[in-house]
Amino acid sequence: MHFEALDTLKALFSNQMSVAPSVLESHSRDESYPESHLPDVVVFAESEADVLKVLEVARTHQVPVVPFAVGSSIEGQVVPVHGGISLDLSRMNRVLQIHQSDFSAVVQPGVLYPELSRQARPYGLFFAVDPGADASLGGMASTNASGTGAVKYGTMRDQVLDMRVALISGEVIRVGAKSRKTSAGYDLRHLFIGAEGTLGVITELTVKLHPLPVAVAVAKVTFESVQDAVNCAVTVMGAGLSPERIELVDARAVQAVNQYKGTHHPETPTLWIELSASGEVLLRENLEILRECCMESYATSFILAREESERRELWESRHHAFYALKRLHPEHDSHTTDLCVPISRLPEVVQHTEELCKAHGLDAVLLGHVGDGNYHVLFHGDAKNPAQWESILQVSDLMVQKALEVGGTCTGEHGIGLRKRKHLTQEHGDLIPFMRGIKHLFDPQNLLNPGKIF
Repeated sequence: MHFEALDTLKALFSNQMSVAPSVLESHSRDESYPESHLPDVVVFAESEADVLKVLEVARTHQVPVVPFAVGSSIEGQVVPVHGGISLDLSRMNRVLQIHQSDFSAVVQPGVLYPELSRQARPYGLFFAVDPGADASLGGMASTNASGTGAVKYGTMRDQVLDMRVALISGEVIRVGAKSRKTSAGYDLRHLFIGAEGTLGVITELTVKLHPLPVAVAVAKVTFESVQDAVNCAVTVMGAGLSPERIELVDARAVQAVNQYKGTHHPETPTLWIELSASGEVLLRENLEILRECCMESYATSFILAREESERRELWESRHHAFYALKRLHPEHDSHTTDLCVPISRLPEVVQHTEELCKAHGLDAVLLGHVGDGNYHVLFHGDAKNPAQWESILQVSDLMVQKALEVGGTCTGEHGIGLRKRKHLTQEHGDLIPFMRGIKHLFDPQNLLNPGKIF
């Protein structure tokens, strides 16, 4: 990085920047991508004005800028592969307004989604997207994150009403509208959601909030096989129950969670299904329909959690599954997939995945948000065993190929980042020139998170 750029940043941000090795290291990687790349400097923005100052320095001195908040991405989105400035937005962490009557909130990009729900709760509201990690709302919008609630409430694209976005040109634009609907012109809001910081830096978001459910229960349903569980999920989605969440964890995932959390869940393929209703009578009726669906799908047990503490423990277990699985083999590197297929094809695709893993002798764990056809496989292996990793990557590629063959996608929620660039070409090769054209329009010098997506 040019000394003049660093000197300018020092003059502007003497107390808001760092070149300390520990700080650079903490901004060199994300949760899963194995490679790390150090930025030259980390700048902690505290306002939109700070963001614009950083972008001006970057533009003037041709320095790459990589937005960062928590670093909970999975595919290397925050890794500064070309060095430059890691623009840390974690101090822009205020919930600016909660509009109870509009069911919305205005937030800065560094707000963590659990904090928004905590502040919305006294108003009888909550934020519906919960990816598991304590992710920031700006980062979640940048990757179009989802999570366990997506089966009912959708992804971040469904939850963001409008945003302020700082462009490398120095302009700030507002995309979207605070109203629930707009048909005014091109939909630039959804262009920036999922762009992974390659088109602009999100500095403010207006997001939807939802009423807290009145009556809630979670069913813990066990099966002899993953196939039975997946088939049951498809049946439940066709029963008109509109579950809040429906999550699959296989036996290894449950075992890992039990060891990590000290829980005692049956170590067998399991669906965790949450239903809500406007009252207890309707909830009981829906739970009976759910029970019938599950037992007809060869469930081996059906246990209800009605108390809030029980439900919270279940969902904490699911959200901690990724970390629990990594803890099982701390000496191994891990690789996770993120496929999404039409739900009718999910049983076929999951069976194909299990057969691939068995044929290659791989120890893999399967879990996911199966209510919308999104599932993950977590592989682990010795980093010093290249043959094993060749098999892992080969199986991962074959899984993507199968998902694309049935009309699915290489990523349901994690995004492209660094690791899935070749899969984006497989999925949308004819569209890449148009995507590059959009990138050039907003960032002609290729300074915003370069190396990602393409």
